[in-house]
Amino acid sequence: MSDEIEKVVIIGSGPAGHTAAVYAARANLNPLMFEGFMAGGVAAGGQLTTTTEVENYPGFPEGVDGTELMDRMRKQSTRFGTRIHTETVESIDLSKRPFRVKSTDREVLAQTVIITTGATAKRLFIKGEDRLWQAGISACAVCDGALPIYRQKVLIVVGGGDTAVEEATHLTKFGSKVVVVHRRNELRASKIMQKRLLDNPKVEMMWDSAVEEALGDKALTAVRVKNLKTGAVTDVAAGGLFYAIGHVPNTAFLAGQLTLDETGYIVTKPGTTQTSVEGCFAAGDVQDKQWRQAVTAAGTGCMAALEAERFIHEHH
Repeated sequence: MSDEIEKVVIIGSGPAGHTAAVYAARANLNPLMFEGFMAGGVAAGGQLTTTTEVENYPGFPEGVDGTELMDRMRKQSTRFGTRIHTETVESIDLSKRPFRVKSTDREVLAQTVIITTGATAKRLFIKGEDRLWQAGISACAVCDGALPIYRQKVLIVVGGGDTAVEEATHLTKFGSKVVVVHRRNELRASKIMQKRLLDNPKVEMMWDSAVEEALGDKALTAVRVKNLKTGAVTDVAAGGLFYAIGHVPNTAFLAGQLTLDETGYIVTKPGTTQTSVEGCFAAGDVQDKQWRQAVTAAGTGCMAALEAERFIHEHH
């Protein structure tokens, strides 16, 4: 390990990480980024690399491929001098400053750390999923629902919580019908959201049921659904299958050193990116379970870099 202390170390490489890198680099903080190597099962660049068409990121009127968008952000980071290691951070010591960050290949000391490790959407890993992922199967209705491949098709949503109900309601704007498949015989979502969903004439419920297989060669054509009470199996013709069964924030490497909420997201001081440890900041989906959009992640990445800059200035 070198004795040189990095001013800013960024862990994670989605829109939050790269926006933080651009701001930190332009402030002459010479940031070092650990972009991760298949961290959380996702390529460097984060969840956007699992999305083919991004149509809601400002500045791309024609839409942009998720991987291309992240490649552009990465080029912008390096253009201003960000150094990037394609390594996953395995542990971090936040007990004293400078913080100690340990990856698969090296150990560095840091005055400030910005954590932007994101959250990974839970998947079902049913038969046919790997073949039809992004060819009819998605884990983000808000990101993908408006795409042409889903318009006027039967769309299936799996889940029963607030997210599932919200995403199913959102999809009624685009699909001809939305079928919600839920393992129980009642929803967990708040009553007001349930009512809005169940009152919608485009919505059909499949209670006590689970999705077993995705059917189709090049694109999804049907979904095999099993009734958990009767054992009956039905093939539902559909053009879209959306998982809304939650996300797992990528915070295991923190080993309990930061305050997390009950579902594992990093708690930040409202209106800031400050965590429970001074000099450690968190941005993007790792601390945001509400919006989870590329543009909001980028916004908090900007905030984190500016806060880190101010912190370094004050503790110089």
